[in-house]
Amino acid sequence: MSTPPATSAHSSAQPAPPALRLNIPAVTLAAERLSGSDPLAHYPRLLPDLHASDTAHADKTVDWSVQGETLTPPGGQAQPWIHLQLRTHLPMTCQRCLGEVLMPLELDYSYRFVADEATAEIEDEASVEDILVTSRQFDLRELIEDELLMELPLVPKHEVCPEPVKLASSDEDFKAALTQKPNAFAVLGSLKKNS
Repeated sequence: MSTPPATSAHSSAQPAPPALRLNIPAVTLAAERLSGSDPLAHYPRLLPDLHASDTAHADKTVDWSVQGETLTPPGGQAQPWIHLQLRTHLPMTCQRCLGEVLMPLELDYSYRFVADEATAEIEDEASVEDILVTSRQFDLRELIEDELLMELPLVPKHEVCPEPVKLASSDEDFKAALTQKPNAFAVLGSLKKNS
């Protein structure tokens, strides 16, 4: 199997790219190594969680590499594995200043493949490693997107925001409206005195 061609950036108006398919038995048996660099636009489920600006995703990429191998445990049968490494900087919205913050992610995962869903369900409970179902048309890009979604930071923020953070809880118009409104307890007190 040949290494997938390098991908090129495209505008968000274009349709989603075709899935990046791997023949898992062939990749693992040949201990093949594949790598690539995809624009963030190739991961449409990820985009809603990223900073919303015209330029936020334009030049950002997800760099990935996959190494296939076959491992045979003592007294067992050969098992297909892939090792996936990901590196990216995701443009997210800082929860302090609401500006763009680049969140670096470097991920390293290993997956063991089994013949079918039933086996995967049985073995997944007892296994430390992730279990996937082998396929000759395995969608690598979908797996990459799943892993990135699970690793998104819950509260992205700058260590030090580039702009001073406005900590006021209200603006001047709101404060003025409060001072003009009569205090409810004062109104009740004056009613009691008058009666």
